[in-house]
Amino acid sequence: MRYVCLACGYIYDPKRGDLDNCVPPGTPGSELPTDWVCPGCKASQDDFASLEEEDD
Repeated sequence: MRYVCLACGYIYDPKRGDLDNCVPPGTPGSELPTDWVCPGCKASQDDFASLEEEDD
């Protein structure tokens, strides 16, 4: 499941991770480090909402 930052629109995709902030690909949102913040605007994880996945 992907997550969107409600402050700036950044999308965290577990398949890609966040290598710039030492989060390897395959890291689900529930396992992000507690100090991880949005790379786009530095919002906390509390400012993220899950994105509904669309079926192809």
